[in-house]
Amino acid sequence: MAGKVQQLQLLQKNMENILQQKQQLETQHIELDAALQEVASAEKSYKQVGKILIAVPGDLLRKELQEKKDIVDIRLKNILKQEENLKQKIEEVQKEAVKELQGK
Repeated sequence: MAGKVQQLQLLQKNMENILQQKQQLETQHIELDAALQEVASAEKSYKQVGKILIAVPGDLLRKELQEKKDIVDIRLKNILKQEENLKQKIEEVQKEAVKELQGK
């Protein structure tokens, strides 16, 4: 039984980590969406390079932002799959732990 409890605690810790990563990716997604909207309506575009801002063509900046957003979307989709798989695994281990408790 102690093994199931430890396994369940480990799975829950993993779930916390996945949820934290998911939240970070969702925040990045929102920020990139906002940046894309701003660049679309801006007359001039600037990009931060190190500690300075440099002027860049708007279409180039939009392309870079869209590529970053696409990567974040892929990572977010991956995290959502991991979250779903982990939820299922947690449910399985919980059921096994309850059965073990009831069997004793």
